[in-house]
Amino acid sequence: MKYYLRRNWRKLALACSLGLTCEGIYVILQLIMMRSFDAAIKLNFQDFLLWTAAEVGGYGLYLALAALQGVMEARAVRAMNNEVRHDLYLSLLDKTHASYHSQDTGEYISWLTTNVKQIEHLAWAPFLSCVQQIGLIVWCILALISLHWIMLTAGLVSAAVMLIVPKLFQKRMEHLGEACAAAEAEGISKLKDLLSGFDVLRSFGRTDRFLSQGDSVSDQMETPNCRRSCTQSSISCLTGFFSVSLQIFQQVVTVMLAFQGKIILGAMASASNLTAGITNGLRTIANHRMSLASAKPYFKNITVHADDVQAETVTGLEQVHSAITVENLSFQYGEKPILQDLSLQFKKGGKYAITGPSGCGKSTLLKLLLGWLPDYGGAIRFDGKDAKDFTPEQLQQQMSYIEQNVFLFNSTIRDNITLGETFTDGQMEKALRDSALAGDLASMPDGLDTVVGEEGGSLSGGQKQRVAIARALIHDRSILLVDEGTSALDQKNADIVEKSLLANPELTLILVSHHLTPERKGQFTQVYDLHPAVMQPLAG
Repeated sequence: MKYYLRRNWRKLALACSLGLTCEGIYVILQLIMMRSFDAAIKLNFQDFLLWTAAEVGGYGLYLALAALQGVMEARAVRAMNNEVRHDLYLSLLDKTHASYHSQDTGEYISWLTTNVKQIEHLAWAPFLSCVQQIGLIVWCILALISLHWIMLTAGLVSAAVMLIVPKLFQKRMEHLGEACAAAEAEGISKLKDLLSGFDVLRSFGRTDRFLSQGDSVSDQMETPNCRRSCTQSSISCLTGFFSVSLQIFQQVVTVMLAFQGKIILGAMASASNLTAGITNGLRTIANHRMSLASAKPYFKNITVHADDVQAETVTGLEQVHSAITVENLSFQYGEKPILQDLSLQFKKGGKYAITGPSGCGKSTLLKLLLGWLPDYGGAIRFDGKDAKDFTPEQLQQQMSYIEQNVFLFNSTIRDNITLGETFTDGQMEKALRDSALAGDLASMPDGLDTVVGEEGGSLSGGQKQRVAIARALIHDRSILLVDEGTSALDQKNADIVEKSLLANPELTLILVSHHLTPERKGQFTQVYDLHPAVMQPLAG
């Protein structure tokens, strides 16, 4: 939290300065009100009008500055929220492939939405309010000093009491905050799963399950929040009781001093407001301290990066000039062996097919080549260089991966192909032609600017895979890993795409397929038939 406050100190300083000025004007208005009331008691109409006019002008200035303060606070909060999300994005980029996919995306969405809003509610807003309340307390103390030292003493006694009481409940609020954060993350993950299965439940007439599970998740998320709110409300009521009692005590002191002629009679009108400024300010700070304690769990998933850290451009592994070699490769998921002592070679420009039954390790082999699964035995070498000496990002600078379940962003076909980069019309036309996507675009009214919908929902499975192939081709990767990447294409378009890929002499193609006909096997440089924990090469 302190990191983000320091980074945005200029914006915060302006907002806080305006807040402190507002509180100073408020206290001065209380002193003016005393003078106005005192003039009324003494039947001095001229002084009464003078002080009243000053009061009206002061409130106008107060409200104008308060409005400006609100604008400055909103801008500071926006900047801090954006920086928190930026660091969350960087934290996700720091994760390995396995680490990232070990958690549900619903939990990451919770970090970026619910957690950020909770940080705003439990950290930024209380911090800004605390600064303003501290200013109010200081101004009120100065005002009480100007009236009489006994009034200041009474105010300080009130302050001491209001500081001690909330400390008794700080740890309790921290634990409740942790429970809320955990429940919200788990609830969002369950909601994501429930909504994804909406069509399945409705098609089988299980709307009752949809409603019951939805209600259960809702209550699971709301219960910790309710418990925290109830506890905080009870604590607030307790501190409120002390606050009111101390204000009454201060009021008695003020009346006694006024009767003794030690302060003006008009002080009875607003002196209690000054004391209330101290006690209520301290009570507010105490409540905000509990909120700040509750906010701590929401920062735990954020990895703070240095001020000058930006998304770095990854320098890739040098282009493969000879071959990718797999030497005695072994891998297992937990206790289950998938690959064992696997040795094979992919020469530059060669076209290779990996076949075999489900579970034999075909997709696993591609993920090992991509560097996504680092815990393997044996070696993977690119022109003799050990793949473990490079990050997955470096390896992927010359490799592109197309899987069966293609993901598309909810944007245009053009954006899904280019990913925001700029390409010439010639490059785009070649990618569309070689991916067999050009024919599909001809039937779409918006062509490349057609919006694909959430997860590409407006396109067929075959069209989504053709977009993915065009995306890989236009980014000019020299090694293409295809995991059942043409499975959703009809035979005609599959033949067009594969013929184009096989005919590209600069492209090293490694294609996974459950089954290849003898005719198609003959089109590859080599076909490797994998079986669980064993590999048998077949002549291409």
